[in-house]
Amino acid sequence: MLLFDSLSAKKKNVPKSARRPLRLFVCGPTVYDMPHLGHARTYLVFDALVKFLRADGYRVHYLQNITDIDDKIILRAARAHLPPQKIAARYLKAYLDAMQALGIDAVDEYARATDYIPHIVRQVTTLIKRGAAYRIEGEGYYFDITTFPSYGKLSRRTVAQAEDAESRIDAGVHKRNKGDFCLWKFASPAHLALLQKKRGGERRPVVVGATPYWRTSLGWGRPGWHIEDTAITEAHFGPQYELHGGGVDLKFPHHEAEIAQQETVSGRTPFVQIWLHTGVLTIRGKKMSKSLKNFVTIQEFLQRFHPQALRLFVLSSHYRSPIDYSPAHITAHEKNLLSLMEIRAKLDRQAASSHSPPAKITTLLQNLRKEFLNALRDDFATPLALAALWKLTGEVNKKLWLLSPAEARAARNTITSLCSMLGIAIPQFTIPPKIRSKANKREKYRTNKQFILADKLRKEIEQLGYEIEDTPRGQILLPRSVPHYGNKKRT
Repeated sequence: MLLFDSLSAKKKNVPKSARRPLRLFVCGPTVYDMPHLGHARTYLVFDALVKFLRADGYRVHYLQNITDIDDKIILRAARAHLPPQKIAARYLKAYLDAMQALGIDAVDEYARATDYIPHIVRQVTTLIKRGAAYRIEGEGYYFDITTFPSYGKLSRRTVAQAEDAESRIDAGVHKRNKGDFCLWKFASPAHLALLQKKRGGERRPVVVGATPYWRTSLGWGRPGWHIEDTAITEAHFGPQYELHGGGVDLKFPHHEAEIAQQETVSGRTPFVQIWLHTGVLTIRGKKMSKSLKNFVTIQEFLQRFHPQALRLFVLSSHYRSPIDYSPAHITAHEKNLLSLMEIRAKLDRQAASSHSPPAKITTLLQNLRKEFLNALRDDFATPLALAALWKLTGEVNKKLWLLSPAEARAARNTITSLCSMLGIAIPQFTIPPKIRSKANKREKYRTNKQFILADKLRKEIEQLGYEIEDTPRGQILLPRSVPHYGNKKRT
């Protein structure tokens, strides 16, 4: 399989080893607020990628960090008059609940930054010893980017732009260079006076106001943003591994800083073999973000739409491309979900029939399956893969009632198998007894040629949210829309 490496700007072969799994690290959320669709875009992509890799024969260890110490968490805690740990715990639960609702379950391990303070301290200490980090009295330890000559090699720049995700902790009045970033932030003088009376330690923070501090060999303080991720990955994967993913807004300075830190600490290069970056999710042409206040939370989305419609929407664009969100796009993908539900129901009916002459679709199934797989093996081209899937369902639909039972089963299994490779779960549905009773009564009217009464019942059934399709295998009842998440009415 080939994936596009942002560092070399080339497609690279994804390594497969019999000795160990493919190691993937993806930058997780900062848990200070409700997760939104911008987050969902990135995590849906990597969930689908990992599921496909596993289906394609790779063993994958997928690690994601949780930033549970950050200026944004501290600010939220201060405003709510709550400990920062409670804020982080609240929104971590909201994040994990949202991921579960969206069917994002490929992650093997979630690593909270605050569990890795000893690892962070060790990395910062190594950087100090190697002359790559310096101390600013009253502020903290900073990484000197001039000690890493290739700084900027990932993003091809060393200056931040408006769309970059940055941390306020990197700001410093007395930095040697504008691009230097914080590794360890000291406690403020006022807080330090209070902390001197506390015990604390690397595994037990002390909260002053709304700010947590750890007592370490570096002094009372808290970690910088960038050092958290390299400490976590080194603890789990060692100094080098295969795949690192995240949103394109993290490329600079976050991922650039990670490279500088880890390659300086270990003395080994490359830190990561393949860098993967997802494009931004926009709304009316602007990046969806908390700062612009133009975001839709996952919770809000699920009040209106089926979660699988979001997966189809995300996968309908290439993972590296920007994608513009609108409710109309989601509605269109709910119709695609409905078509998958319909064809599965019809194939189930045909598979149970006694129709025997084959329609000879084996070659069609094999060719379109191959087209689907080839698209995904070439830089995870999900739009092309979905095009092959829709072509397959269209061709099968044309010949559906001519298929032998064995062919119907093969077609159904092929469609569900391809969907499963991307984590697309075709929604299940049940027909209420009341609706089924009306449909059976309608069938009797049709048999007795009482067509006016039969049509009246059809309209009643449609008004109740279902439709009847008369087929060579008898009538089939289908929902007119996908079942809504949580069985709540739409607004």
